[in-house]
Amino acid sequence: MDELSEGKKPFFFLVNFLMDEIRVFTEKDIRNKVLLIDFQNVINVNYQHDDVADFSWKTFPETLEDYRKGFEIVQENLRKGNSYLTNYTTRTEIETNLRLEDIFRFSKAKYKVLVPDEFVFFSPETFVEIIDNKIFTHPMKGTIDAEIPDAENILKNNPKEKAEHYTVVDLLRNDLSMVADQVQVKEFQRIDYIKTKQKNLLAMSSEIEGEIKPEFKNKIGTILQKLLPAGSILGAPKSKTLEIILKAEQFDRGFYTGIAGYFDGENLDSCVMIRFIEKENDKLFFKSGGGITHQSDLISEYEEMKNKIYVPIY
Repeated sequence: MDELSEGKKPFFFLVNFLMDEIRVFTEKDIRNKVLLIDFQNVINVNYQHDDVADFSWKTFPETLEDYRKGFEIVQENLRKGNSYLTNYTTRTEIETNLRLEDIFRFSKAKYKVLVPDEFVFFSPETFVEIIDNKIFTHPMKGTIDAEIPDAENILKNNPKEKAEHYTVVDLLRNDLSMVADQVQVKEFQRIDYIKTKQKNLLAMSSEIEGEIKPEFKNKIGTILQKLLPAGSILGAPKSKTLEIILKAEQFDRGFYTGIAGYFDGENLDSCVMIRFIEKENDKLFFKSGGGITHQSDLISEYEEMKNKIYVPIY
C-alpha cells in the first residue's frame, strides 16, 4: 500500500479486524467488478437507487443469558481497571428473502461494499480521510431510538453514552497524534439521523483533524498500521482491550469492524466495516454490538445490540 500510494497509483483495500488479512484491489480489479463498491469518490456499479417492495426480515439474536456470559467477562475486566471502554459484539442469524446483492443495491448508506458470496456492509462511519496532507477522523459512538421524545437531548446527556463518546474521541485524538501534528477536535457530539424500515436511529459523531507528519506523507499503509484496529470499535487501552474482546466474544469478527478504503492517487477515504452481513454455509449472520463501560447495564446493552440489526432500506 505504501508502494502504490508513493507512486500515486489508485487502489481499493479491505483490512480485517485483526489485521492478519489484507486485500488490495487495483483499478483493473475495480473495473472488472471483483467486488462492488459504492463510496462517495469511487463507484463501479450502475444502478438506480430504487425502493424495494416489502421484504421479509427475521432475526434470531442470541439469548440474554448467552449475551450475559461475554458481558460479564467485559464487566469484570472493567472493574479490575484492565479497560475503561470495551466494544463487545455478537453475531445474529437472520432470515430474509433479500440476497446479499439486493441488500447492497437497495440499502442507503455512505459506504457500501459487496464481496460476492462472502459479505456485504452498509456503513455510516468514516474511519479516516486524508485530503491535501490533512487527516480527519469521525468517531461515531452512541445511538438511540429516534422516536423517543426528546431523543437528541437524552442521547447527548446520558452519562454512559457521554462517557463512551468522550473516551473514543480522546482515544482517536491520541491515535492521530502518532501520525499527525496540530491535532484538534473540530466538531463535537454531532447528531445524525439514520432512517431504516425497522427503526429510525440517532447517532452521535465528532470530527478530529491534524496535519500529516512529514515522515508519513504518501505512506497510506504505514499510517493505517499505526492507527489500527479502529478505536471506535475496539476500546481503550487498545492492547489489553483486544485481549478482553478475544476472550469474551464467541465468534471470529473476520472483516467485520475492519476497515475499507479507496486511495485515488492523491487522497484517501476509508470507513469502518460496521452494519455487516456475512454468509456462512448458506446462512446469513448480522454482526453488531456496542461500547461497554462500568456504567453499562446488561439489558440496555442487549437491546442496543438488537437495535443495530437493521438494513437501511425504506
